[in-house]
Amino acid sequence: MTSVPSSDLRRRLVRLLQLAYSGEKAAALAYQGHARSVRNSDEKAMISKIENDEWVHRRKVGALLERLEARPLVIREARASAVGHTLSLLCGFTGWFLPMFLAGKLETKNVCEYEKAAGWAAELGLNDFIPDLMEMAAVEVEHEKYFFEVIGRAAPKRVVRRE
Repeated sequence: MTSVPSSDLRRRLVRLLQLAYSGEKAAALAYQGHARSVRNSDEKAMISKIENDEWVHRRKVGALLERLEARPLVIREARASAVGHTLSLLCGFTGWFLPMFLAGKLETKNVCEYEKAAGWAAELGLNDFIPDLMEMAAVEVEHEKYFFEVIGRAAPKRVVRRE
């Protein structure tokens, strides 16, 4: 493994958190439409809970960015709004399976990103970031498990890469 200068690692961490911040917005907005599109009241309640978790994660990631003296990316925020609202609308037209499957895949990606961010934070000595990042990863694992279980599949195995 090659050593990455701490300035590059910090830049990578900031970028990943900026993407996660906007990604949480897109996911939360998409889950609004997803919850409206399902008929089963238990599924509706769980998807609404997951939406709320995404807003909580967004606030936590925003606080981490502030501590790094970084800001969200304006263009990514605009894109997140457009993507989230579009997916929210599409959930009403795509049937039941596709939104559930894609939500599970999204959650898998989120788990990997938070675990990677925690690893980078550790390498940078930002040990106080690790509990929040690992807690968010654990919550995303629960989301992932829910979406894959509801469609009768096992969640995919993940490999954490830190490059």
